[in-house]
Amino acid sequence: MPDTPSILVVEDEDMLREVVVEALEAAGWATHGSATGEDAVGLIDRLPRLDALLTDIRLPGAVDGWAVAERFRARHERGAVIYATAFSATHTPVSGSMFFRKPYKLQQILLCLDALVPTRQRPPER
Repeated sequence: MPDTPSILVVEDEDMLREVVVEALEAAGWATHGSATGEDAVGLIDRLPRLDALLTDIRLPGAVDGWAVAERFRARHERGAVIYATAFSATHTPVSGSMFFRKPYKLQQILLCLDALVPTRQRPPER
């Protein structure tokens, strides 16, 4: 469906990533998941459309969430960026982004995405 908004979820904790992806799909998002920054950067470079990014900051490997967000912003200027971490922010976030401290409530993320991507089609209420 071309009007379905697309989001990349970057989270190294498998269970958390699965829960977030499932909740976003139920809310009408086309989701892509990644456990590492390297994989996320590859997806950002390959996928023709991404409307949003939700990324953990601390990731295994050489590419952290800050670098993932910078690559995302370079490719998708108007895309929504949400950072999530259990640790202190020690870097400057990309412009127009939001920051959530873990543990966060999924409803908070969904409301934030609604605010950052206001034109998306929402699924009908069940």
